[in-house]
Amino acid sequence: MTCQLTQALHGLLPRSLRMRLLVFLLAAIVLAGAVQGALAYRGALAEADALFDYHMQQTALALRSGLPVDAQGLGPGLDPEDENHEFVVQVWTNEGLRIFESAVGAALPQIAVLGFTDVQARGGTYRVFSMQTRSQVIQVAQNMAARRDMARSLALRTLAPLAIMAPLLVLAVWWGVSRSLAPVERVRRQLAQRQADDLSPVSDAQLPDEVQPLVSELNLLFERVQRAFDAQQHFVADAAHELRSPLAALRLQLQGLQRAGDDAARAAAIARLSAGIDRATRLVEQLLNLARQEAATAATEPVDLRAVAQLALADVAPAAQARSMDVGLLNSDAATVPGNAEALRMLARNLLDNAIKYTPPGGQVDLQVRAEGRHAVLTVEDSGSGIAPEHRERVMQRFVRETSEGAPGSGLGLAIVQAIAQAHGATVQLGASARLGGLRVTVRWG
Repeated sequence: MTCQLTQALHGLLPRSLRMRLLVFLLAAIVLAGAVQGALAYRGALAEADALFDYHMQQTALALRSGLPVDAQGLGPGLDPEDENHEFVVQVWTNEGLRIFESAVGAALPQIAVLGFTDVQARGGTYRVFSMQTRSQVIQVAQNMAARRDMARSLALRTLAPLAIMAPLLVLAVWWGVSRSLAPVERVRRQLAQRQADDLSPVSDAQLPDEVQPLVSELNLLFERVQRAFDAQQHFVADAAHELRSPLAALRLQLQGLQRAGDDAARAAAIARLSAGIDRATRLVEQLLNLARQEAATAATEPVDLRAVAQLALADVAPAAQARSMDVGLLNSDAATVPGNAEALRMLARNLLDNAIKYTPPGGQVDLQVRAEGRHAVLTVEDSGSGIAPEHRERVMQRFVRETSEGAPGSGLGLAIVQAIAQAHGATVQLGASARLGGLRVTVRWG
């Protein structure tokens, strides 16, 4: 029920932030005026009560010595035309005989209580002060409606300046809200006037502290999108460049097959064409994998890194056997990282595949998973020639190969590893293997 009421109230509020601020501020002004009016009325009523009570008491004291002590009947009262029933004076003898009243027909009942008291008479409430002398009881009464009228008049006079200032307050609130939201409006106009390819940062000058983080995050988003666009453009350009060579080679191999004069030449041409198709297929597969990993976001499911390493070893086992290489998993720790199991399997498989390609036949490649405190570490070491320190950063880029021996490859393996590692919050570091003498690749999480 409370949730439905909250939703209903939100539905009644205007969607404009400016209008919401104005509604809230104006409502606060009206509420403050109402509270001030109520407090002014109560204060004025209390002051009027104290003032009139004092006057009634002083009137009774003044009459105490001004009336004959042996009066035996009603004194002269005001004519009915001059009657004023808001203020009444009565004098009683100690025997209960009323000997004076200030207005004809304005008599109030005699009250046995001395001092101040409130009585209901003549259709209203009267405030009565009673004082007893040696032979008389003097009563001075006033209609409470007169006090309320005076208190209301005083309260209205108190609120009059606020009522006069109300339009000025409304204008001041409107000006203040509009000026405060002017930087936000400026940002809106900047964004509205932009072209679709304009990802330059939005100026956050003079923005309110509540809006500045939003603009900062928007600029960071623009920066990430700009990097993604740049990476896409570079990827398309590099892919087009790299695909040109194998496609040209396939065309030449096809022409060689067409010109083959005997069965032996035809068989050799077919073998070369088949190998070229395999290389082109492998290149396209790696390009697709790279594009997929650069665009993907890592899942958050826990992944057993040691199990992933074992699966990757099984994937590269045929290639290792074909080159008579010793490829295995060293003593490893149980380590779990958040991410996508298939992507991490591809990461380990690419590292092993690169190590097998660039290590001479009969060499050794070792894979290991370690848990270092709260960090998980995956390492691949080989006994190949390694990579010179000045080239290690460059080989992480696409289509870059810094190895000799003419090993087949497109230079995308480490780029795919880098993309997967970045998506999983991991870092990739290349170094020298002190144990095997070749390259050591370290992937560290955390």
